[in-house]
Amino acid sequence: MAKQTLRAPLPGVFFRRPSPDEAVFKEAGDTVAAGDTVGLVEAMKSFFPVEAETGGTLVRFLVEDGTPVDADDAIAEIE
Repeated sequence: MAKQTLRAPLPGVFFRRPSPDEAVFKEAGDTVAAGDTVGLVEAMKSFFPVEAETGGTLVRFLVEDGTPVDADDAIAEIE
């Protein structure tokens, strides 16, 4: 099965959970469906979802929670 790389939609800070006291959206090894949110990018105090374009298994995250990202940076891989 081909790998899909999820990319940051814009520059900002990548977060794996909706707020600090909530669970992460997805863990490596989780099954994801097209349209599932796997993280958020915060920019200018607004949050933008990072969504899977196809279904599969989330293989790994390529950036840590709370890490600054640029537009189009690779964030995670789905296979």
